[in-house]
Amino acid sequence: MTLRTPAELADALPYLLGYRPDDSIVLVALHDREKRGRFGGRARLGIPAQAEDWQSASDQLAQGLVKGSERRGARPGSMVAYLCQEPRSGESGRDVMERLRPLAQLLRTACGRLDVPVIEALCISDGRFWTYTCPGQGCCPAEGTPMGLPGTSVLAAAATYAGLQVRGSLKDLTARFLPWESTAALGQEVALDTASMALVPRILGDDSRAAVAEETLALARLIRDRFAAAFPVSGTRPADLRDDGLLENDEAAVLILGLQDRTTRDRAAQWMEGDEAAPALRLWRALSRRCVGPYREHAAAPLTLAGWVAWSTGDELEAREALAMALGADPDYLFARLLHQACNEGLDPESVRRCLRAQRTEQGPSDADRPSDSGTLPPTAGAATSGTPTPGAPPSTSTARRRKARPAANGGSRAGRRGPGTRTARGSRPPGGTSPAGDRSRRAADRADGRMPGQIDNERHGSQEEG
Repeated sequence: MTLRTPAELADALPYLLGYRPDDSIVLVALHDREKRGRFGGRARLGIPAQAEDWQSASDQLAQGLVKGSERRGARPGSMVAYLCQEPRSGESGRDVMERLRPLAQLLRTACGRLDVPVIEALCISDGRFWTYTCPGQGCCPAEGTPMGLPGTSVLAAAATYAGLQVRGSLKDLTARFLPWESTAALGQEVALDTASMALVPRILGDDSRAAVAEETLALARLIRDRFAAAFPVSGTRPADLRDDGLLENDEAAVLILGLQDRTTRDRAAQWMEGDEAAPALRLWRALSRRCVGPYREHAAAPLTLAGWVAWSTGDELEAREALAMALGADPDYLFARLLHQACNEGLDPESVRRCLRAQRTEQGPSDADRPSDSGTLPPTAGAATSGTPTPGAPPSTSTARRRKARPAANGGSRAGRRGPGTRTARGSRPPGGTSPAGDRSRRAADRADGRMPGQIDNERHGSQEEG
């Protein structure tokens, strides 16, 4: 299919990304093949709130897409740029277009410095689009051109025929991983505090760390199978609510804390294909939503597992978003960084699957052969909420995942390290306060990985994504 007009390019954007972007800068590479532009890689970045950050964002996005395309052996011949943002209170779509005009110019300049011209730059806002490349001689209406109704264009029909799906907005996609912010979050935070008090001493003990790993995997296996047996519902939101109802606060707390162990996380990553993949992905999403309050950093582990399973099963869109969110929770999380880079560069996940299959073979019988009711619930679960003990499994060896200490602005430990014992009568935490449990947890993880507290990895993750 050939796209010739700005209207067709504007309509094509959701199909190029697989979702409807919001509050986003998008660059799409074009490759010249017999003087006909062919779509190549795509890169998206959130629009920085401060205009002084637009220059660096433009440079980062342009360089990332060009270099990524070169690594795949095809340097772009040109680019199409999109700015997507809904009006603020009191603004019109035209106001958004004018406010973002300097950003469009910075994007064109950044691409031009790399000798890759931007042949079209569009602003999409409030159901309309404007082109920044219009010569301004009355060819385009000042109020913008209305976008077509979703799903009614020729491109939409072709995409449907080809099996391509547009899954709503980016906010809809990322909402499946965001921590709870309702009143239910308080109960989950209390469960995490209680589980932390019980688990930290066991993680500190060399003799009990392996048992914690086995108990975590046994509980995760039990809940994964519970999810698999649940009655199906239609719609992502109802499905997520159903899964939330199948997972108790104390169970979620034990799993979130247990998955901070690197070896435990790697063993859980083996549930990546076949009948195990879908319920495992649902479990990792549900755990990401339970990383509330000061435990948000702990979401790096379940988000990385979700991204890995999504990538392994062919859903690169969800994989990139989940892995990017994992790096937002912990920029030093190496597993997420490596997977995100591999997914963006279009590598085949089969090489990772082979490694995990080999590890699973070395560990003995598969999870499917192990009874999930062969033991007792870890002593941490059930402490925060009342309920029937959940089965566990016999112990084996494990290694704690690296947790790097990074100083907070106030000189204390960073958010996410705090444990119980610092809550005030109103349920808030004293400013700048840290708990002994949080400090012990950090020191235990650093010691288990052979690192001294305070060692910091200077690498940081960029927020761009490539397709």
